Amino acid sequence: MEQTGLLFSTVTATRAFQQVLYTEPGFRRANEIHIRLGLIHKSLHNQEASVKHFRQALNDSNKCSLSKAQIRLHIAHLLEIQGKYKQAKEAYEQFEKLEGTEPQVKATALKQLGWLYHITEQLGDKNRREGLAVHYLKESLASDNSNGQTWYLLGRCFSTLGKVHDAFVSYRNSIDKSEASADTWCSIGVLYQQQNQPMDALQAYICAVQLDKTHTAAWTDLGILYENCEQPKDALTCYINATRNKGGISSSLTTKIKYLQQHSDSVAVQHLQSKQKKLPSIEEAWALPIPAELTSRQGTISQHPMGKNAMLHSQPMGVQQTTLAPGSAGVMLPDDPLNKKKALKRPSSEPLELPAPPPLSPQQLQLLHQLQQNEASLSPTQRQQLQGLHHQMMRYQQYQIKVHQQRAAEQGQRSADMLNGMPLPTPITSSGLLPHANIPDNATQSQGDTGTPLASSVQSESSSEAGLPKDLQKFVTDHLNETDLSALLNSSRHDLATSIAEDLLAQFTQSQSTSVKKEPSALNSQQSSESSQQENTPISHDSVKNPSPGKHSSGSPREPRIDPTQVEYRVKCDSDTKLVISRNVPRSHSPPPAPFNISINMKGREVLAACKGYGKGGITTSMLGDRCPPRPPSPPYPLPKDSLNPPTPSVYLETKKDAFSIELQQYCYSQPVVVIRGLAGALKLDLGLFSTKSLVEANADHAVEVRTQRQQAPDENRDLYGNRLWRCDSSRGRTTIARYAQYQASSFQESLREENEKAKGLHKDSDSDSNSSSGAKGRKKKTIKFGTNVDLSDEKKWKPQLQELTKLPAFTKVVSASNLLSHVGNTILGMNTVQLYMKVPGSRTPGHQENNNFCSVNINIGPGDCEWFAVPESYWGVIHNLCEKNNVNYLTGSWWPMLEDLYEEDVPVYRFIQKPGDLVWVGAGTVHWVQAIGWCNNIAWNVGPVNARQFQLALERYEWNKLQSYKSIVPMVHLGWNIARNLNVSEPKFFEQVKSCLMRSLRQIRFTLDFVEELGLEVKWHGRGENEAAHYCNDCEVEVFDILFVLEQDKKFIVHCQDCARKIHPRLEGFVVLKQYQTAQLCEIFDRFQLAHHVPTS
Repeated sequence: MEQTGLLFSTVTATRAFQQVLYTEPGFRRANEIHIRLGLIHKSLHNQEASVKHFRQALNDSNKCSLSKAQIRLHIAHLLEIQGKYKQAKEAYEQFEKLEGTEPQVKATALKQLGWLYHITEQLGDKNRREGLAVHYLKESLASDNSNGQTWYLLGRCFSTLGKVHDAFVSYRNSIDKSEASADTWCSIGVLYQQQNQPMDALQAYICAVQLDKTHTAAWTDLGILYENCEQPKDALTCYINATRNKGGISSSLTTKIKYLQQHSDSVAVQHLQSKQKKLPSIEEAWALPIPAELTSRQGTISQHPMGKNAMLHSQPMGVQQTTLAPGSAGVMLPDDPLNKKKALKRPSSEPLELPAPPPLSPQQLQLLHQLQQNEASLSPTQRQQLQGLHHQMMRYQQYQIKVHQQRAAEQGQRSADMLNGMPLPTPITSSGLLPHANIPDNATQSQGDTGTPLASSVQSESSSEAGLPKDLQKFVTDHLNETDLSALLNSSRHDLATSIAEDLLAQFTQSQSTSVKKEPSALNSQQSSESSQQENTPISHDSVKNPSPGKHSSGSPREPRIDPTQVEYRVKCDSDTKLVISRNVPRSHSPPPAPFNISINMKGREVLAACKGYGKGGITTSMLGDRCPPRPPSPPYPLPKDSLNPPTPSVYLETKKDAFSIELQQYCYSQPVVVIRGLAGALKLDLGLFSTKSLVEANADHAVEVRTQRQQAPDENRDLYGNRLWRCDSSRGRTTIARYAQYQASSFQESLREENEKAKGLHKDSDSDSNSSSGAKGRKKKTIKFGTNVDLSDEKKWKPQLQELTKLPAFTKVVSASNLLSHVGNTILGMNTVQLYMKVPGSRTPGHQENNNFCSVNINIGPGDCEWFAVPESYWGVIHNLCEKNNVNYLTGSWWPMLEDLYEEDVPVYRFIQKPGDLVWVGAGTVHWVQAIGWCNNIAWNVGPVNARQFQLALERYEWNKLQSYKSIVPMVHLGWNIARNLNVSEPKFFEQVKSCLMRSLRQIRFTLDFVEELGLEVKWHGRGENEAAHYCNDCEVEVFDILFVLEQDKKFIVHCQDCARKIHPRLEGFVVLKQYQTAQLCEIFDRFQLAHHVPTS
């Protein structure tokens, strides 16, 4: 239940923070949100997303609660977790030369770098690596010699080098400098055992397992010690205890346990006949006295909020205790003077402890809730009462946080260095979002690069949250501060994260629902008249309004010029898709321009003229008509249980005429998924061109991406221990077509051999699997390799193959005028180009929707079959919620849905077999996942039907991707302009969608020009090259159209969007502003794009 609550809190917090960033992309304290999202994603193993958020926080020049060095440290550690060791090494090495870095941060970076050299073979020769590891760990201790974990890692390195004495000294320093660690005592036991000092080794191992009763390595090594001393009963007890932690049990350990259990009687007799025991039994050893230093700290560890695994969670990646290191001379640890207990000193002066502020009573809480709901209509007395209650509540919350932190410090939870050690790749603990060792100390920040505590910056930055809806401004001031960040990440409770996120979501929703009510009454009649007109054409008009002048004027005679970097806007989500913008400016500012409306019926220059002057503060608007943040759809009306396995739409083709019929095209457009059988025969396609043999003959050295997976039945997904789960992890590698062809052939031959042995009764299913993708539930899963994403875009290399695909009907072709993706104007690998997949039985393509919800075409080359699962687009919200529930990211994660979970939520699932020569049409937005049943190759690409549904779904996903900080690889604005250039559109709804997209693009261009002109910057003409790809912001990865903010970095010119450029420097110093299109040219395209008359066919 606690893990479920933690998951709920992180999901809720993530959702709330994403909505803030989407609603106000230029939010000045966005770096605080990016830090929190980075930490949340890091705790949930979404390393790519975490790196992205930390990098955005790093590039933000606004004040922040973490220093730049601390953010860099998180980025470096994430690169290490991802296995990008060379990049991680370079990132850690920067700390050697980084000036002004906090000593603890530098020490942690050098510690990580030293350990990285110790464990990573890719970084060079072993002797050189070990030398560098010792060097950097010593450099780390030079910056902070109080870090016990660094001493421990140094001991591990010395042990590997055979320097036993130095290793013991380091381990002793580790115990002396930090809380008792099971890892340290286990390593000491290994050294003693290697030096043939079994009694001392026993004592060290006992210390380890008393500190951590689930320490697999210590129990295993203790079992080996007992086994070497001919005490099998005690060895068996230790081995069984070693299996209690589900951290991955080796097969050799399992074999030992089985052997000792099966021969327990005979072994026991031999043991009774043997000489006297060399060691006390495990029960006797448990009661033996242990070193005084350890006994003084055991109570502390047992009371630790993170439990006995605290130290383990703060280790660098790769720390393990599985081998016995060779050594030289023995060292008698019990006689070491460091073994004596050191007195714990109290501070000379204790701070005066003030009485606790009283909490709110239930009556006060109810009154506070009522006042907050009616805040807009409160009297002055009621407002004062609301402020008093809120102040009392905040004081009590801060007191609770302070008390908790003091208790944690007394128990040894927090060391002097909050970056005492970086977490393992699995850092979620019962304490909350992240282990305490992962959270930097924000209490002693300074100005400049090192950051400033938000508690002090909130007051000075009075306009920092002015870009948000008014109902959110107070929340941001209250909750985006240093105290809440520390409490959110250090607290042993996760309810604080939930409450903060729920408050934000509640106020966000309230601001949306009340935004219309709060508009001046003078506008109501105009809005109501417009809304009735917009019911018929809901996307053809956008209106921009400003509050009445009285809201911003004062009696001051002077009207100073306003710095555009200090003027922010809030974009409120109106219920009828009209844009409502209010400027938060000083009271002495002159009244804003009059309200305006824009419509797709206007000329392009009229749209620009109507929008002129409104973008001086920097506005970024949506391509969906300025709606509220997009969200997953609610499920449709539930179907009867007997309708949850609908028959798959299928078409059987006999002639070429059938394949090219308009009825087939319309049928495919109307269905979530269609399997077209007999296509290869009807069109006489030579699919042998895509066989493995032909591919090897054509380009044997062509690159293949390989995913290593575990073979399972198509309708199940289990972990190593047989537990059902959605997460479907696989490791990534690279090979060539020739090498994968050898693997594919050898896999097939192995399967034939097993089948022959089965037929003769020689084959047993105990530990080996057949290559059938089904198998017994308890059977050991076989590891397979799936060759994916083989790029066939090069027309010179793959001319015969690509030429053969031109035989297909136009609506399924890779390149066609009726394919929207052919109008993008540049290559998008895997979408408007062909990709190949090479499979063995069990190869899985996990669940997903296609990029930007485009349709896709998939042809099975054979010779084996594939099994498909598909769910209609309207149910993707249900699957998204199930992914969240199962702790896997819907967009970036790898997941395999459990059919039982889908049926329980009344989700219909199409399930069918794709045979060789079958073409599967996947409709727009359909969720699908595929598994190979036999050995086969597949080819696939995306297509975009020229209709309103496809464009609308693509645009909705384009905006939802922005909300999720996920890159849309289809540049929808760029595509919209190319559609207007190239196509005559006769469908009214599709025409309105494209025209509205162009209108909002023109509006955004005018707003951006207003902002740049207000800063006094020159916009330089740049133009576009032929087939030049669309541009994306280097930081947030949103599409940047027409006006590019370019910054030179490392002799490269990097493109940024307006919002990220402002965060790097509010006045855009160092940026060059480039324009790619002539405004007159865009207006001409906008004006020429008109609804074509549709000529019905007889």
